[in-house]
Amino acid sequence: MWAKTLKIAVPFIWFGMVLAISFMEAPLKFQAAGITIPLGLGIGQLVFFALNKMEIVCAFLLLIACWRSGRSPKAEKIFLVMALLILILETVWLLPVLDARAIEVIAGTAPPFSRMHFVYIGFDALKLVMLLMLGIASTRNYLRTAVSQ
Repeated sequence: MWAKTLKIAVPFIWFGMVLAISFMEAPLKFQAAGITIPLGLGIGQLVFFALNKMEIVCAFLLLIACWRSGRSPKAEKIFLVMALLILILETVWLLPVLDARAIEVIAGTAPPFSRMHFVYIGFDALKLVMLLMLGIASTRNYLRTAVSQ
């Protein structure tokens, strides 16, 4: 029973964390009085490092929940795999690139423009869609099996 509960809860919790940090906290911090770009980037590095670690925890919880709950419908598997692939790409490629750029900007040695933040925003937007669809699919599957029993 706990595995089915996790399969429903974790996608929505993960969705909320990404939405709150990536699409609310990140842009808003630069509007606060006294926040310079280097200071905002330093805060961003800390926050996104912590968010990434929590996303990894959510991914592991979902994998364990899927394994323990038995067969999952194809839709659930597709949404989970897509979210995991995006998380892996962000973790091993995109976040290190953005971190290096933040260090260059803070040091004043960065090139004038980079599209990598737009790539990250696109990845996070796609990940949000996958997590929302995963949560909905898991909820529907649970309700369908609960009603049929």
